[in-house]
Amino acid sequence: MKSRYQTPISLGAKAVATALFFSSTPLYAADKKTETCDKGENIECKADKSKEAIERIEVHGVKSSVYFYDTSGDKRRVADLVDTPQVITVLTQDQIQESGKTDLRDILSAQAGVTLGTGENGNAFGDRYIIRGHEARSDVFVDGLRDPGMTTRESFATEQVEITKGPSSTFAGRGSSGGAVNSVTKKASTAYNFGRVDAGIGTDEFKRLTLDYNFPIAEDVAVRVNALIADKDKPGREGISEERTGAQLSVVYEPSDELSFIADGYYLEATDVSDLGSYFDREARKPVEDVPVYAQESDFLSSDVSTFTLRTEYEIADNLTLYNATRVGRTENGYIATGLSATTRADTDPIAPGADTQTLSTHQGRQDVEYWSTQFNLFWNADILGMGHKWVFGVEYTEQTVDNGVYDIVNNNETNCLVSGRRGVSGGYCILDGNGNEVDNIGQLMGRTYTEGQSDALYDINTTSAYIMDTVALTDDLELFFGVRQDSFDYSNDTSGRSGDLLYAYSDDMYNGHAGLVYDLTEAGNIYASYSTATNINGGESDLGANCGYGGLCGTPEQASAADPEIVENIELGTKWMLFDESVMFSASVFQITKDDVMESVGDSYSTLGSLNTGKNRVQGIEIGMVGNITDALSIQLSASLMDSEVLASFEEDNVGLALSNFADESAYLQLRYEINDTFVIGGSYTYQGEMYGGQPDSAAGYDADTGLYSIVVPDYQVVSLFANYNATEALTFRLNVGNLLDEEYWTAAYRSGSFMYLGSARNANLTATYEF
Repeated sequence: MKSRYQTPISLGAKAVATALFFSSTPLYAADKKTETCDKGENIECKADKSKEAIERIEVHGVKSSVYFYDTSGDKRRVADLVDTPQVITVLTQDQIQESGKTDLRDILSAQAGVTLGTGENGNAFGDRYIIRGHEARSDVFVDGLRDPGMTTRESFATEQVEITKGPSSTFAGRGSSGGAVNSVTKKASTAYNFGRVDAGIGTDEFKRLTLDYNFPIAEDVAVRVNALIADKDKPGREGISEERTGAQLSVVYEPSDELSFIADGYYLEATDVSDLGSYFDREARKPVEDVPVYAQESDFLSSDVSTFTLRTEYEIADNLTLYNATRVGRTENGYIATGLSATTRADTDPIAPGADTQTLSTHQGRQDVEYWSTQFNLFWNADILGMGHKWVFGVEYTEQTVDNGVYDIVNNNETNCLVSGRRGVSGGYCILDGNGNEVDNIGQLMGRTYTEGQSDALYDINTTSAYIMDTVALTDDLELFFGVRQDSFDYSNDTSGRSGDLLYAYSDDMYNGHAGLVYDLTEAGNIYASYSTATNINGGESDLGANCGYGGLCGTPEQASAADPEIVENIELGTKWMLFDESVMFSASVFQITKDDVMESVGDSYSTLGSLNTGKNRVQGIEIGMVGNITDALSIQLSASLMDSEVLASFEEDNVGLALSNFADESAYLQLRYEINDTFVIGGSYTYQGEMYGGQPDSAAGYDADTGLYSIVVPDYQVVSLFANYNATEALTFRLNVGNLLDEEYWTAAYRSGSFMYLGSARNANLTATYEF
């Protein structure tokens, strides 16, 4: 299907600036050369030359939001989204802001086919995303470059978020078994002078202030500044807090019509008090409700992120463009969090022997990440044998170093109860007294102090990649996409733990491919077929050392180097249609993802079978999506999936036939926006996540063969949220967001033992004023 997203509109000077300012897509089609202004002409000329491009996007911003972009922010995806043989969910800046969500974790977890997981020992580093049943916490990208490390990710400098469903190693490299996430950042432009300030207040101590200002300082130089100051309590959990300070400075320099440079510096400081939520009551078979806030005064989750990115684009000829993106970055992350679990006082407890109680535990870790990456892409549009080709030739090199460690912790207060455990009777910190009532000053119960401790895993990986991709028009109605990629890596991980000090070191090559056919049924719709692969390496997750269960290293150093990589294959059939006068894209797909040679952490498979690659699993599903403007007044963003997972092979035979952990069979997200008139807009969102079960990634969910029931259950949930906009003046708009309107208590993820279950946010309300200048 050819590019047909055309919306004829009449634009004034300010509207042109607005459209350019908020557009994250390339202004010009890759195969068209655009007229340029002569030296000395003014900024208005640069805006005028973009009228053809303006017709491909809607004027938007605060007053007229856009929920649909027709192209990806990844330059390597040269086809329009409607002609791409894969599901890619694009969340625009407007849609994200009107949803009221700000952190990437909350933005993603609301979407169909995406769930959250927990880490080993309550690992609170950043977020764990699971796409179509497969781990994706290391498959997060910014402007097409991998964003490594477990860190907090904010949206204040984000133009759009793209969720690729299904393996995408041709683009992403190692990992990306179920998909990948790419955030497209805001960039400076010489074509306009425009700015906005957003200031919000609300319940639960919510305060948020952002600035977004782009201004040319010369004909060929412009600067864009984004800034953030925000803090809030978690709704319904006073004292569980988030504080954010961030800034991004983007500079563009265009010395000629063919050459441009964009340099970005990004910084985010996040200081939170994290909440491990509730825990699972195995007798009642449900999470414990209404747990008090039990975080200790010393609890924290901190994340400092600093990156610098330089992008260079040079148009060698009309049909040949060279593009380079280079980034250096550092993240410093650490957390100490408190857990809560049910237990029984020991018979020797002096206050209430044998009484049921709840006791506190400590979970902690730190991680420092340094990395640099450079990616070169050569785009070549050519006619070969009468067929139009859009070639992408790429090479990439990445170095990543991770220092994982711990804190040395001292609990200065005396214990207040005796509890029984695996190591016998010991002192504990119980939040219930002898009568079952909450004790006073829970937050000061442990009197915890800490200092930075030793490192327990020093992780290094250097990766060299090369890839070729082509989008070729076989006929007027049939288009082929294919790509192949090689990744060669050198890996080392110096770990310490229960098995002593171990050094893991090995090298390997990975090969992946992707092929898809798109056939136009009509001018409005097509069908497609796609096949793609992905590869995971032993120890690919950087935060775990020699902990096999969550993507860390499996086996001894000798076993790890001898293990085969995990191989993922995806088969997908789908259709995409442009509806409602080509202003809405509808998509539907059926898919099957099979993961083979899975490295399991159950039993002693290596000594018994001579292999760590003992698992195999499959995810099958259907997914639909709809995004765009149904009418001039009504916009929609919809995603819904119905999936089924199954363990096909396992060292533990009883696991065969079970569902995967952290996997929701059913999920849906709907956001609607209705413009009543030029002054008032109303809208809302609906999120549904089906029931899922706790367990380790890529493993069968915990199962009790005696009862025939899954051990840890995360109940399904529904969340309804509303928003309303009031355009007070041409420059001033107010937006009211009400989150979790029905005030449902719900849980978003569970640890494999059920000892903690993350809580969703209670009802909340925020009012934001936006001033444009």
